Amino acid sequence: MAIATDSIAIHAEGARAYGQNTAESAQVRAQLQLREMILAGELPGGARIAELSIVEKLGVSRTPIRAALMRLEQEGLLESLPNGGFAVRTFSERDVSEAIELRGTIEGLSARLAAERGAPAVVLTEARECLDRIDGVLSQPALDDEAFSRYVTLNESFHTLLSEMAGSDVIAKELDRVSSLPFASASGFVVVQANSPGARDMLIVAQDQHRQVLEAIEQREGSRAEAIMREHSRMAQRNLRGAMASHNLDQLPGVRLIRKRS
Repeated sequence: MAIATDSIAIHAEGARAYGQNTAESAQVRAQLQLREMILAGELPGGARIAELSIVEKLGVSRTPIRAALMRLEQEGLLESLPNGGFAVRTFSERDVSEAIELRGTIEGLSARLAAERGAPAVVLTEARECLDRIDGVLSQPALDDEAFSRYVTLNESFHTLLSEMAGSDVIAKELDRVSSLPFASASGFVVVQANSPGARDMLIVAQDQHRQVLEAIEQREGSRAEAIMREHSRMAQRNLRGAMASHNLDQLPGVRLIRKRS
């Protein structure tokens, strides 16, 4: 009897774990789908989220939808309303500019700590290899859409590795938070450069800054590493201004959430 009882307990625990994993999976799927709808403009800035219509559209229950909405509020894409519910947030150019500035400040701090504390050798090796692959992309005389896409992926990987070098969970978490909005991330506005005559030249400048900050970290030059990353974020500020001046806003997901200066 004891064996049978233990077996029942094990199956019950497994069922609970399965149910929990299934619920979490539904929430994550809902969160990803809702984020995509917001950034694609299906849920425009300022629009109130109709929970029931979202339930019907995504085909999931209200519980994971509510959890997903709360997560998107924490990310900053939604805001809670006084009478309950959520609405899609909009942002001023100043909001986005300050978010980019904050990211540069945090990345600068992370780079300085990495230099002062000494970055793990394995992470430094991965970062060098990542930069070598970026060099391969930029070696082409002209960059097509595929090359830009590859650059974005590699650029994000390099910035992630930079965050790891500091060995600080607190800083990494804050960097993730401030970078959660697409237009505040390291590659948020790179796509704006795609149709620019000087696109490749700007990416080469950014790549040179990548090399310089990695060198500063390896040589334990904390102040230099921090200054380079602060300067590096200024390129995103330039891209923000370019995006807002562009007549083709549809090319950049989420940029319609940014309010132009009046």
